[in-house]
Amino acid sequence: MLFHLFFELKETFSPLNVFRYPSFRIVIGLLTSLTITYALYPWFIRRLQERQIGQVIREELGEGHQVKQDTPTMGGILIVFAVVVSTLLWADLRNPLIWVAVGVTLLFAAIGFIDDAMKLGERGSRGLSEKGKLGAQFLVAGAAMAGLMFATDASVNTEVALPFVSVDKFSIELPVWAWIAASMFIIVGASNAVNLTDGLDGLAIGPVVVASGTFGLLAYVSATILVVPVIAAGGVETYAQFDFAEYLKIPHIAGAAELAIFAGAIMGAGVGFLWFNTFPAQVFMGDVGSLALGGALGAMAVLTKNELLCILIMGIPVVETVSVIIQRYYFKATGKRVFLMAPIHHHFEKRGWNETQIVVRFWIISILLCLAALASLKLR
Repeated sequence: MLFHLFFELKETFSPLNVFRYPSFRIVIGLLTSLTITYALYPWFIRRLQERQIGQVIREELGEGHQVKQDTPTMGGILIVFAVVVSTLLWADLRNPLIWVAVGVTLLFAAIGFIDDAMKLGERGSRGLSEKGKLGAQFLVAGAAMAGLMFATDASVNTEVALPFVSVDKFSIELPVWAWIAASMFIIVGASNAVNLTDGLDGLAIGPVVVASGTFGLLAYVSATILVVPVIAAGGVETYAQFDFAEYLKIPHIAGAAELAIFAGAIMGAGVGFLWFNTFPAQVFMGDVGSLALGGALGAMAVLTKNELLCILIMGIPVVETVSVIIQRYYFKATGKRVFLMAPIHHHFEKRGWNETQIVVRFWIISILLCLAALASLKLR
C-alpha cells in the first residue's frame, strides 16, 4: 500500500524513487515485521496470559517439558499479522504471486487457529482430526494453485527443475493436473513438517528464518535483470542487460522479486518472535503459527520453481517428518521403535542432549543445508 503511494509521489519527491527497487523494500519489509513483533509481543503475551491461553503439554514428554505447562501459546497470530501487514505495505499488490503466498499463509493460519482453539477449549483435546486438518490444507493449497494457473495472468509453467542440473539441459514437464497435485503435496507437506518441528523452544523458527531467507534470495535472482552501462567503441556509452536467471541456469520467473519482500517479512517476524521464544520460552507459536509458516515456505518453493530443492532448504523439518513416518509404520509392522521417541528431536532428548544443544545444533545443520542449496546454483 505504501509502496503504491510512494511510487505515485516519486515524481514530486525524488528520494521516494528508491522504493521502486525490490532490494530496498526487502530490507524495509524485514525491519517493519521485526519492529511489529518485537514491540507488540510483551503486550500480546500479557493478553494471552489474561485469557489463560496456555500450552497443554503431553505427559509422555517427561518432566522437563511439564514446567512449560500453561506457557502462552498461539503466539503465531502476531507472526502472521506482522508478515501480512509488512507484505501489504511494501510489496507490489498487482502481482498475483504475492496474493497466492499471502492467501495460503492466512488460510493455513486459520486452520491452525481452529486446531489450537479446540485443544484449549477442552483440556487434553487433540484438536482437529488428522483427516480433517489434512483435508482442509489440501483444499486451500489446491484452490491456490488452481487459481494461480487459471484465474490470474501470471506466466505459470509446469516444468520442474532438478537441483544441481541446468534448467536448459533438463527439466520435467508435468501435465497441469499433475503439477497442481504435486504443488498441493509440497505446500501441505511443508506446513506439517514445520508443525512437527515445533517441539522445543526456538527449534522451528530458526530453520524457518534461514529457509525464508534462502527462498527470498532465490526469488530475487530468478526475476532480476540488471541494466549495466557499457562503454562501446568510440567512447559511446550504451547499456546491456544482465539476466541472473539466465546466467545461473535457473527458471526466469517474472515478478518473483516481490516474493523476496514476503520472505523478508517472514525473516523479520521470525527474529522478533525468537527473542521471546528462545529458551526458556515466554510464548509458543502454536499451530496457528507453524502451519502458516510452513505453508508460506511451501508456497514459496512452488512459486520460485524450487519444488525439489526445497527438500534441502527445509532439511530439518523434512528429517523431522521422515522420523515420524518411519517410527509410525515400523511400529505398526514390527511392534518395535526405531527412535526412542519421534519426532527425532525428542529422540535426542531421550539420549541426554539438553534442549539448547538440540536447538543450536539443528540450527547449524539448517544453515549448512541452505548454503548447500545456494551452492547448487553454481554447480549447474
